[in-house]
Amino acid sequence: MLDKNAKIYVAGHHGLVGSAIWNNLKTRGYENLIGRSHRELDLTDQVAVRRFFDEERPDAVVLAAAFVGGIMANSLYRADFIMMNMKIQCNVISEAYAHGVKKLLFLGSTCIYPKNAPQPMKEDCLLTSPLEYTNEEYAIAKIAGLKMCESYNLQYGTNYIAVMPTNLYGPNDNFHLENSHVMPAMMRKVYLAKLIHDGEWAKIATDLDKRPVEGVTGAASHDDILTVLAKYGIYNNKVVLWGTGKPLREFLWSEDMADASVHVLLNVNFSDIIGIEKYSSVHYGASTDGAVDRNHSAGRGGAIPSLGEIRNCHINVGTGKELTIRQLSELVVKAVGFEGEVAFDATKPDGTMRKLIDVSKLHSLGWTHRVEIEDGVQRLFHWYQQSLQQE
Repeated sequence: MLDKNAKIYVAGHHGLVGSAIWNNLKTRGYENLIGRSHRELDLTDQVAVRRFFDEERPDAVVLAAAFVGGIMANSLYRADFIMMNMKIQCNVISEAYAHGVKKLLFLGSTCIYPKNAPQPMKEDCLLTSPLEYTNEEYAIAKIAGLKMCESYNLQYGTNYIAVMPTNLYGPNDNFHLENSHVMPAMMRKVYLAKLIHDGEWAKIATDLDKRPVEGVTGAASHDDILTVLAKYGIYNNKVVLWGTGKPLREFLWSEDMADASVHVLLNVNFSDIIGIEKYSSVHYGASTDGAVDRNHSAGRGGAIPSLGEIRNCHINVGTGKELTIRQLSELVVKAVGFEGEVAFDATKPDGTMRKLIDVSKLHSLGWTHRVEIEDGVQRLFHWYQQSLQQE
């Protein structure tokens, strides 16, 4: 357990998960938190990252920062996605080690798993078959990140843990129609279709001023607004969604993800994951003050023969529950109070039909989700409405 005065650096503290982790730590009484915006600290800049660690000397690090985007961005900017994320991870993890950080939590994504992985996906299915092509570079970067944590632990006896969340949603979610994920995009579409039917043009203008669609704001003519919204399947009292509605998806409330992350940060060690007590002190040469001797690590160069092969030490974080996209749309319709039509365009792709993770390892480590999807959808719509009132 980290001392309440421990200095904790949360990289990506303005993001969906990073902001929730920051708030969760605050709630638990951890006040000595450090955050830097991208403008203040470019994590792809090795010199800047080293200078930051020299100055701040954090006791623990949460690496929730990443270079992210939707399916189109992943396809167009493949080099950027692998290079930017690799730079961020290499810089933060290497400097954390060089500066004696006691605990590091690395956040990845369940896109690390093969496209045709058996369901539900256990941690052990990593690297067993090809990845989904459209986000291969991002997935490879995240796999490298979790392997860095694993490898530093094996070679140097560090305590770096990697967690892989399922699809997340919650406060500070992205509702921009061009690049948002399935739930916030669906919710905004249904909401706008209702407003068009109700003739609530002032509310439509507020929505578009907050989050313009292809540059169209609330100042545009009604015809221009209707034209651009129709491109995204938004009509008067009708919404058209891509695919058949049959694919199954798992969703986790972002504040639950934060709670799971902080639980792991505070209570779970590498030795707990691999089932070996006092792993570092038993298997690594240590100095009299307890610090790992980097030059005489028994694990230097790979796995320790007496322990066999140690891999897949990351932790899936999710609910272990799933629902169809059509069922999700019904929950969104209920939350918004929409009485119109939701249609599915079966000529459009469905994507992967099922993406469910096995969370038995997480449960064995003492954490289970709290927010069920029915409640979470209601909470998200409430947050979205509040966000429209904020400057």
